[in-house]
Amino acid sequence: MQISVALNQTKLEAFRWREQARLPSKITMAALMAAVVGLLAQVKVPLPFTPVPITGQTFGVLLAGVLLGKKWGGVSLGIYAVLGIVGLPWFNGSTSGLTATAGYLVGFVLASLFLGYFIDKLPDKNNFNRMFGLMLFAAVIIVYVPGLLWLGLWLNLVKGTPADVLSILSLGAVPFIAGDILKTGLAAVVAVKILPRKSSAK
Repeated sequence: MQISVALNQTKLEAFRWREQARLPSKITMAALMAAVVGLLAQVKVPLPFTPVPITGQTFGVLLAGVLLGKKWGGVSLGIYAVLGIVGLPWFNGSTSGLTATAGYLVGFVLASLFLGYFIDKLPDKNNFNRMFGLMLFAAVIIVYVPGLLWLGLWLNLVKGTPADVLSILSLGAVPFIAGDILKTGLAAVVAVKILPRKSSAK
């Protein structure tokens, strides 16, 4: 029992420090989290029938919101997106620039902002079902909507291949749902383990 209490107190202090840290420290944490997402993006499983591969990015996106909170989680994914677009090769497959997956980058930023906001508000941060539900909404709805919209535009303008809704879903969503649910479950388990039981703002 004493070990559990001490461990939770350590978590509280860590998250309290995160919230009270000076601006340079917060920028550094955001940049480091962006680098983690960049590394996870290299965990890649290409699929022959779509330009969108399976990657480990979603796991990193979800943890960014958990670890950095409602504002700086989004900032970290913004850093990741902007640096990748301007040429840093840390998108999936060590690529950069505006590609077929650029819309998912917008979704990453929005998902991390959403998740960080609601996790900071949660009264019980160790509730797996609630955590999994929030993460699943972020990973499947918030990430996919801008990702699919951009994919359709990219297919039309870049590839010259107009695609209907079913085609876009089959290329950019359906093959990845099961994997994203698995990554979401893993991220929820990690979040429940690392988050303190009480709000660090108190």
